Amino acid sequence: MQQVTARDPLADRALSDEAIVARVLAGAADLFELLMRRYNQRLFRAALAVLRDHAEAEDVVQDAWVRAFAHLHQFAGRARFATWVTRIAIHEALARGQRRARQAAVCEDTTALAVSVRPVDEEVGAREAVERIERAIDDLPDAYRAVFILREVEGLDVSDTATCLDLREATVKTRLHRARGLLRRQLDRTLGISTDGVFAFGGDRCNRVVASVQGRVAARELHPVFANPS
Repeated sequence: MQQVTARDPLADRALSDEAIVARVLAGAADLFELLMRRYNQRLFRAALAVLRDHAEAEDVVQDAWVRAFAHLHQFAGRARFATWVTRIAIHEALARGQRRARQAAVCEDTTALAVSVRPVDEEVGAREAVERIERAIDDLPDAYRAVFILREVEGLDVSDTATCLDLREATVKTRLHRARGLLRRQLDRTLGISTDGVFAFGGDRCNRVVASVQGRVAARELHPVFANPS
């Protein structure tokens, strides 16, 4: 009788994204949770950059993970997994935004930042400063906001940002430069504060997304190898 060797959770967490994908495709579907927990915040921030709605962005994260799991066999390793799944989230968010725009039939003028109406105290606490940054980023024009979040908040390089957004690298650089200029005028000295805590996504919310995706995958009996792409 062959002895089954128990997996080491610490060793699993040390696996590269590509190694995890290979094991999921080989039948260790539970390891997909590691990928979700690694990139939930990135996907949330990317979706939020498009939609500017926390609840809708969370829904997009779930939809993106379900789609990524079902189409995992299509991941060919030509780009990093993180880039591949971020593109899925952005495309899901764009599609949702287009549906919302058609339903609402409302056009918004996003050619300039809104003027902040909240008074700024001489001493701003760390959390209040982060909230001011979040509001200012939300007010950026759509094209600039997505580039800024992926480059400055998530720390993606120019190449990966361009791949995620289907842009030329020169366009990414130009839009980032313009986004920084708009934010400087809006935030003055506050812009120097770290963006690490901006649009954070962890704790209960991260757990909720993981549990929901796992439930949806199980209910639909999805398998990353045999799923039929839609």
